[in-house]
Amino acid sequence: YHVLLVLLPIQFIEMSDQVPIINLLNEDGTPKTAKQLEKEAKKAAKLAKFNEKKAKVAFGNSVESKLGDKAKPKKPPKTEEKKVVTYDLDTPAGSKKDVSVDLPAQYSPSYVEAAWYSWWKKRGFFKPEYGRDLSKPNPAGQFVMVIPPPNVTGTLHVGHALTNSIEDAITRWHRMKGHTTLWVPGCDHAGIATQVAVEKQLKRTENKSRHDLGREEFVKRIWQWKEEKGNRIYEQLERMGSSLDWDRTCFTMDSGPQAAVKESFLRLHEEGIIYRANRLVNWSCSLKSAISDIEVEKLELSGRTELSVPGYPKKVEFGVLVQFSYPVQNSDEKLVVATTRIETMLGDTAVAVHPDDDRYKHLHGCNVVHPITGRVMPIVTDSFVEMEFGTGAVKITPAHDPNDYEVGKRHDLPFITILTNDGYIVDGYGEFSGQHRFECRVTLQAKLQELGHYVDTKDNPMVVPICSRSKDIVEPMIRPQWYVKCSEMAADAMAVVASGELELIPKMHEKTWNHWMTEIRDWCISRQLWWGHRIPAYYVTLDGDKPQDGGEDASRWVCADSEAAARTKAAAKFGVVEELIKLQQDPDVLDTWYSSALFPFSTMGWPNKTRDMELFYPGSLLETGHDILFFWVARMVFFGRKLIGKLPFKQVYLHAMVRDSHGRKMSKSLGNVIDPMDVIQGITLEELHKQLEQNSNVDPREVEKAKLGQKADYPKGIPECGTDALRFALCAYTTQGRDINLDVLRVNGYRNFCNKLWNATKYAMMNLAAPFTPFATLQELKDLSALTVVDR
Repeated sequence: YHVLLVLLPIQFIEMSDQVPIINLLNEDGTPKTAKQLEKEAKKAAKLAKFNEKKAKVAFGNSVESKLGDKAKPKKPPKTEEKKVVTYDLDTPAGSKKDVSVDLPAQYSPSYVEAAWYSWWKKRGFFKPEYGRDLSKPNPAGQFVMVIPPPNVTGTLHVGHALTNSIEDAITRWHRMKGHTTLWVPGCDHAGIATQVAVEKQLKRTENKSRHDLGREEFVKRIWQWKEEKGNRIYEQLERMGSSLDWDRTCFTMDSGPQAAVKESFLRLHEEGIIYRANRLVNWSCSLKSAISDIEVEKLELSGRTELSVPGYPKKVEFGVLVQFSYPVQNSDEKLVVATTRIETMLGDTAVAVHPDDDRYKHLHGCNVVHPITGRVMPIVTDSFVEMEFGTGAVKITPAHDPNDYEVGKRHDLPFITILTNDGYIVDGYGEFSGQHRFECRVTLQAKLQELGHYVDTKDNPMVVPICSRSKDIVEPMIRPQWYVKCSEMAADAMAVVASGELELIPKMHEKTWNHWMTEIRDWCISRQLWWGHRIPAYYVTLDGDKPQDGGEDASRWVCADSEAAARTKAAAKFGVVEELIKLQQDPDVLDTWYSSALFPFSTMGWPNKTRDMELFYPGSLLETGHDILFFWVARMVFFGRKLIGKLPFKQVYLHAMVRDSHGRKMSKSLGNVIDPMDVIQGITLEELHKQLEQNSNVDPREVEKAKLGQKADYPKGIPECGTDALRFALCAYTTQGRDINLDVLRVNGYRNFCNKLWNATKYAMMNLAAPFTPFATLQELKDLSALTVVDR
């Protein structure tokens, strides 16, 4: 025991009255072992050191209180400036980096990450064929995944960096395990988003619209945009170290995906799953197109608010409830109703009251008279009416409101459309015809006041639907569109999750999945755009046909992969010779999500029976953000099961969404959209401002606001952090939940951690026997538990 005590640290023995006493005996009187005493000695040493530090702090505080202002100020901590060291050795692209030279004193991402990627690509390390014969099964197994194809609307942002950091880590892990590994790259044509981006650029640079160019020339411009932006995206993916098989790169408008789109459309139309119908859709008057639910943003207003609307010179008032009256037919009584969109009253075809509302029971079966058009409209009873809200009487506009649409169907009401595709009042409404819908909002209210039917205007909290692409106010409109029946495919999608055949990770997303599938509506897949997959459908007219009233005849459509095939089909369908057939291909294109839903197998060559399709479908995993669980993941499951008979993947991993350090959504107007290249390479505040000024997608009016946001968040710019630090930080963030509040300073902290690894590696290499030769083969370590944590 005396020997053990001699071995204790000298400072511990010299701690005078603060030396803790170590009991050499156990409670039962037996002597403690050497290991027990060693453990207690270490614990005592730590306690003594803590007490010493505590005494020093107490002494310092005492002195400082006596000296007052004369106390010596503390020196600020030294911050060693990070030096950027570059790798300048002549290394031709595709050649291996020279690692025999002395390493820099400090970790520098520019030095460490240089020259590797081109060598990896040239050696084919990322191809599933590397080091093996694909005709023979790999006993270790295989791993297949497709990238969520980024939109060619611009450059990648930090959300894409998160996706690719996770996916690359997973892919490399499988590759290290000896699996046959394939990770497929690609880009999405992003119909509406890309068309809007190119239209903005065209307006800004040439002051022209797409109509000035014409469809053919405008589409050529978009292809030019795609070549520029698509290549930039691929460069960014390489810079982030993504181990993708570039020989299998797929763009959703390439010839392969185009063939897949046509084949799938024809098959599904033949089965009756794709059909044509005249229904209520989200309509952007600015784009003159239907848009999907994901492209509708909800703007919550607490009350009276003025908003700017694209293409309209004045600000428009929202957040108010206008009350006006309808005269009851053959009576002096008036029925007061309220609306947030007074202009839509031109399309009213009924007034609804609750069947149990005693105030209006005497009006059941009566009519009201429209004060502008003279239209006689029924008073209908429907339980959807909330008796306590407003007056308890509701105007019904079936052609311009989702709830009214359902009421209109239940009561067989007329559906009257009052707006043109670009948002003006249609003919037949006198002084209001030809007015912009928001001009009509003002003039119509004045007219009702003149006629004595205006009652009041009150503040009213409301949600305004905004088109995320055009920033226009979304109008519910009835338009003929193509639809996909979803109910049966949704039931199947729920069943495969319930059975475990498809696994959603984290499991909490199963609730969202089941909710979407239970509440699913048929999918509107047509868009009134020029950029995208043209719908392979042709409208048939015959020589001698009389002009039709009331729009198109849905039975006149035929679907085929070419005009010649459509002509043959039409002749057989209508029992006439082909010479009497006139065809007009549908000018619309398919929703972007349609071709995206085919991506797991269109990338493998389907509908052709290719080797890749045989070897690599179905895939293993789909990794993406939880925000597109329904819009993309579910639809891939639908089409994989329906067209191939197999799920496109066995597991779905859904990661969190990236927000800025304040928890705000990334937005160009806020200046908080982060380009991963700026984090990897570093950028000054002035350069960040310059990027904003040169970005044709940012409204010039929002540039100054965005600059203020950048100045607040990055007053000294963004330091060079490097790819490894960025990937490390993003992967570490994924453990915190649904949303990631990205702080660039935290990324810089991981760069400092890389520096520690760098220094540790340098130290280890200094102490290796020279010349050091590693084992030629992997040495199996039998008993890892016998090693220390560091040795393991």
